[in-house]
Order: sequence, then C-alpha cells, then structure tokens
Amino acid sequence: MLHLLSLGVIGGADGPTAIFVTGPGDFSLIWLYLIAINIVTFLIYGLDKWEAKRDARRISEKTLLTLAVIGGSIGAYAGMHYFRHKTRHWYFRYGIPLIIAAQLALVVLAGYLFA
Repeated sequence: MLHLLSLGVIGGADGPTAIFVTGPGDFSLIWLYLIAINIVTFLIYGLDKWEAKRDARRISEKTLLTLAVIGGSIGAYAGMHYFRHKTRHWYFRYGIPLIIAAQLALVVLAGYLFA
C-alpha cells in the first residue's frame, strides 16, 4: 500500500512559523530532504541562467549535474525548462531524464524490498 506524505504548517497571527512533513514511518526526513534539494536545485539553475545573461561567474556543469544526482533531479528538470537553461546540451537533455528514471527505479525497488 502506498502511503503519501503530508505537509503541515504551524503558524501564529503573523503567519507561518514552521513547516513540517509527515510521511510513512521514519521517512519524514527523507521527504523533507528531497523537497529541499529540489527547491535548491531549481533555484541554482535559475541563478546560473541569470549569471549567464550577465556574463558573470558561472556554476559548473559538474555541480549542476551533481545536484540532480543527489536527489534534485526533478528540480533540475523543472529549472531547465522554466529558465530555458542547458536544454541544448545533450548530457542535460538526456541525462537529467535518465537520472530521474534511475531514481524512480530505486524508489520502486526499495519499496518492494522494504515493504
């Protein structure tokens, strides 16, 4: 059976003060990590595009791909398409979807092994 995560917000009169993630068993920290790394990766792709437009110092392609490999693949894919950045490079165009597919396969495998 697939258990979904839920997002909660603790707040007061002046707005939210904490956001937390709950999920199946002890996987809450994993979900929180994945959400955070994907947001960070998306923003880094945007920052690199902005720096490219300004001819400023760039973020290395190795760093951009590493962020995808360590869990930020959805953020990388979204950043590529939202910012129209790195979409001409074959290793991003095909590599990021392959990383996503490999990570999804690992999740499915882990689900079967640890269910």
